[in-house]
Amino acid sequence: MRIAIAADHNGYALKVRLTSWLTAQGHTVDDRGSHSEDTVDYPPLCADVCRQVTEGHAERGIVLGGSGLGETVACNKIRGIRAGLCHDLWSTRISRGNNDSNVLVLAAKILAPEDAEDIVGTWLTTPFKGGVHARRLEQIAALEEESART
Repeated sequence: MRIAIAADHNGYALKVRLTSWLTAQGHTVDDRGSHSEDTVDYPPLCADVCRQVTEGHAERGIVLGGSGLGETVACNKIRGIRAGLCHDLWSTRISRGNNDSNVLVLAAKILAPEDAEDIVGTWLTTPFKGGVHARRLEQIAALEEESART
């Protein structure tokens, strides 16, 4: 799978680890930054990863920050993105199975690296359930369209 990934300074070390792990798993990883632990603003990184997904350059995106909260807000401002902040395997399965998330947000300050790998692995392999969840995603898309018109 083609995956775009980015992290702010708080998520940099975990991003480096996950990039290596994902590559070892056979994925193509596009590291969009940051490339050091120097302080950086996360909104442009989020927008870049999300645009890689919406423009079809990547099938999925992963964004890492300290808490992941701001990153989730920023990602979900991009039309067509369904970003989910996941702290455990349960929320990860819901994010993909029910919400068909196309961007995963991780909180580097609270996740152990091994847990982050488990979450990413689960997120990449959990299919969207469809059914009633598809109807709800259509309703969310309608909200997004309505908001774009006002």
